Amino acid sequence: MKVVLLQDIEKIGKKFEVKEVKDGYVRNFLLPKGLVKIATPEIMEWASMQAESLEHKAEEGLKEIQETASKMDGLEVVISTKVGEKDELYEKITAQKIVDKVKELGFKIKKEQVILENPIEEIGEFPVKIKFEHNLETEITVIITEAK
Repeated sequence: MKVVLLQDIEKIGKKFEVKEVKDGYVRNFLLPKGLVKIATPEIMEWASMQAESLEHKAEEGLKEIQETASKMDGLEVVISTKVGEKDELYEKITAQKIVDKVKELGFKIKKEQVILENPIEEIGEFPVKIKFEHNLETEITVIITEAK
């Protein structure tokens, strides 16, 4: 039986694809759960338009991410913090602190996007990678200074 998938289904296909599936599986599982629609000409046309719309949104999302990544590339983020007698930081600089400072500069990123193996514990300049969707990456420089 030909059906249009209403969402990604493992081992069958992706959302809005037209697939040939066994009748019993369609009647007993896929239709009752609302995962598919029977592939009539109207439904197939609707699915085609939905797939194009989805693809268009994905392309726009990719362009937006590419723009953000290129704007952030080489960005210098200065974080001032209290320092002890031996140039030891009173607090470690974590991914969340970097995210907060980057947001102040007008960029939206999440803590999970900041690739930081260990928190920064000393004054200096540190290269930090920011990972975006679509396997895009950029590198910023985090500069830790003493708060006056």
